[in-house]
Amino acid sequence: MTSKRNILVTGGLGFIGSHTVLCLHEAGYCPVIIDNLHNSRMEVLNALTELLGYRPEFIEGDVNDGQLLDTLFQQYQFDAVIHFAAHKAVGESVEQPLMYYRNNVVGLVSLLESMQKAGCNRMVFSSSCTVYGEPESVPVKESTPTRPAASPYGATKQMAEVILKDNGWCSIQCLRYFNPVGAHPTAKIGELPLGIPNNLIPFLTQTVAGIREKLTVYGGDYSTSDGTCIRDYIHVMDLAEAHVSAIDRLFLENKSTPETPGDPSKGHFEVFNIGTGVGYSVLEVINAFEATTGEQVNYAIGDRRAGDVVAVWADTEKVNSVLGWKAKRNLETMMRDAWNWQKNC
Repeated sequence: MTSKRNILVTGGLGFIGSHTVLCLHEAGYCPVIIDNLHNSRMEVLNALTELLGYRPEFIEGDVNDGQLLDTLFQQYQFDAVIHFAAHKAVGESVEQPLMYYRNNVVGLVSLLESMQKAGCNRMVFSSSCTVYGEPESVPVKESTPTRPAASPYGATKQMAEVILKDNGWCSIQCLRYFNPVGAHPTAKIGELPLGIPNNLIPFLTQTVAGIREKLTVYGGDYSTSDGTCIRDYIHVMDLAEAHVSAIDRLFLENKSTPETPGDPSKGHFEVFNIGTGVGYSVLEVINAFEATTGEQVNYAIGDRRAGDVVAVWADTEKVNSVLGWKAKRNLETMMRDAWNWQKNC
């Protein structure tokens, strides 16, 4: 790998983005961050500076600002882009769908326009297992047909994938995440959403820390072993390392795939599930947290939440074999790191 390739990281101060910035640096790349601070904080930049030993390039801005993007592409001559900048909460998307379509879909189009003008034709895209909707069977493979999205958030990810496939000039590594949790082992960066958390783990840790009164488990009557939803939880550091593997693959000189065989310089679109391949119910996660940390979680079973899928976890055979990536951290490590991060906040 040629070192010091410039990689634009949109949403690079967010939960997944900030951890990926660290992994890119460790792999010899030069990450440049753009973030509008909608759901992130400047303190993350200070933490990254401490962990990296230097202050990474940071621009406060929005991917919908085409003029700003054009200027950045001209200034930094980016070799590739990792696109994280998107709203991501299922429940919020049901309440505010237009905000999600503008940011997640229009923002992607704006970014692609600037990339095309600058001649930058490599992207790792932050997609989601929500594109599968309510799958007919699990685990889901990359070839599993996508079904009607269960939320506007899921719909924006499906639309984004269609847009990317239609732009044959760009080589895309499309990573369909399952449920990222945990934090950096130093507890200097982690998941800290602004306002009331929409995801299970930060709400859980904030409840144990006394910030929230009680954790509501949305639905206890699903057709699962204990009545609660099942998800594939993945440590954020494993997920960040997957992005480096995907970036590395974009710079391979010769590759062809069953999906898009032939000359990669003409663009290709590859999809990978990024998960552990194991599904855990909400109650199993709570039990694992309690067993790992020795802390008790104050929770109660509540009503089902609109947009929630009953059960989904990944088939990871393709990402293991093609990218050579495999999740290394278990559920206990995820819970330990998430709690250490919460205590350090």
